[in-house]
Amino acid sequence: IKATAIYGGQNFQIQKKILSRGVNIVVATPGRLLDHISHGTISLNKINFVVLDEADRMLDMGFIEDIKDILSYIKAEKQICLFSATMPDSIIHLAKEYMKNPKQINIEKTISQANINQSYLLIYEKDKFKQLVNTLKPITTNKDTHVIVFAATKARTRDIAFKLKNENFYVDSIHGDLNQRQRENTLSRFRNKKFNILVATDVASRGLDITTVSHIINYDIPDDVETYFHRIGRTARAGAQGTSLSFVSQNDMYTLRKIQNITQNSLKNLNTELGIEVDFKDSMGGPRNNRFRPSYQKREYGRNRFSGGGYRSRNSGGSGDSGGYRSRNSGGYGDSGSSGSGDSGGYRSRNSGGYGDSGSSGSSGGGYGGNDNRYHSRLKGITKPLGRRSNYNRENSDN
Repeated sequence: IKATAIYGGQNFQIQKKILSRGVNIVVATPGRLLDHISHGTISLNKINFVVLDEADRMLDMGFIEDIKDILSYIKAEKQICLFSATMPDSIIHLAKEYMKNPKQINIEKTISQANINQSYLLIYEKDKFKQLVNTLKPITTNKDTHVIVFAATKARTRDIAFKLKNENFYVDSIHGDLNQRQRENTLSRFRNKKFNILVATDVASRGLDITTVSHIINYDIPDDVETYFHRIGRTARAGAQGTSLSFVSQNDMYTLRKIQNITQNSLKNLNTELGIEVDFKDSMGGPRNNRFRPSYQKREYGRNRFSGGGYRSRNSGGSGDSGGYRSRNSGGYGDSGSSGSGDSGGYRSRNSGGYGDSGSSGSSGGGYGGNDNRYHSRLKGITKPLGRRSNYNRENSDN
C-alpha cells in the first residue's frame, strides 16, 4: 500500500510528483488538498473510503465549507467515517447531508487523571509572567524536566518565549506562523533535549506525543474543557507521572468551574500554599468573551494572503518554495546555524541560525549556548539579546 501526506508548508512540486506516481492513501489537510484539486494534480473520482478525523476541531477552525467542497468531488458510492470528540449540531448536520443511514457509535469518555497532579492558581493578569518565572526556576534545574507552556495566541506565545530567554531559560516556541518544517525541527530539538521549555499555542495540544514532558503550564486557561484535557494529556505519557498548573484570571472563573465539575477533587488550589491573595469579584454568570483570539476566517485557496502587492498562486512560491513570503522566525531553528527553512529563497528570516544544533551545548554556535552576537543587530535599541545561558544542565543537553 502506498500512502503519502500532503499539507501546507511542504513543497508543492514535490507533492505533485509523488501524487503523479499514484498512491492508495492520501492523508491531507483541507487547504492543501483543495490546492491540488484546483491545480488538477489529484483526482478524487476513484475514492471509495473517506475518513474525517477530529471533525469538530476542523469545523471550529472554519473548515466546514472546505470539507463540503472536498466531498463534492468524491463519487456518491463511498463510505465515510467521521471521528469527533464532541457532536455539535454542525457535525450532525454534516453527517445527515453526506452519509446514508449513518450509525453513531459513542465511546465512553474516559479522561485519565490518575497520573497527573493538577493544580491551579488564581492570579491577576499582570502578575502572570512573574509567577511563571518563579514557577520555572526551581523545576528547570532538574535535567529531566521538560515543560510545555500553553498560551492563547501566536503573539502571546512569541512574547512569552522572548521574555523567558531574557530570564536565562532555554526556551523555544511553536505556533501557527511557523511552517511545517520549522515545527518539526523545533519539536525534534525539544525531544532531543536541546531546550527544556516549549511555549505553544493549541497547535501542540493534540497529537503531540513526547514522553519526556513532565510539566504542563496553562499560562492562559483554554476556552473550553476539551482543550484543557487535551493540553494536560501531553504529560504523563506511557504511564509516567506528570504535573499541570493553570493560571486562572478573573475572566476564567466560569471555565474553571466547568473543569472542576469534571475533575471533581483532583484539581488543587495553590493560593494558600504560595501565599498569593486575590480579590476576584463574582464572575460566574457565563462564558467570557475571547480576549485574545480573533475570529477564524475562511481561507482563499489558490491565493497567498501573505505576499505583497496582491495575491499570488500558492504553488508559485509560498512558504517552502522559491520566492516565499518573509517571516521573522524562519531559519532560526535550522541545524548548524542554517538560514531559511524552506527551499531556495523560501521563507526568509531576520533570525538566521537560531539556536544552532551543531556541536555540544555551551559552546559558541551549538546546542543551547550559541553565539549571542547574532541577535544584537536586530534587537539593538529594543531590548536585551536573546539566547543567553540558563540554569539548565548543559552537560545533559545533548542526551
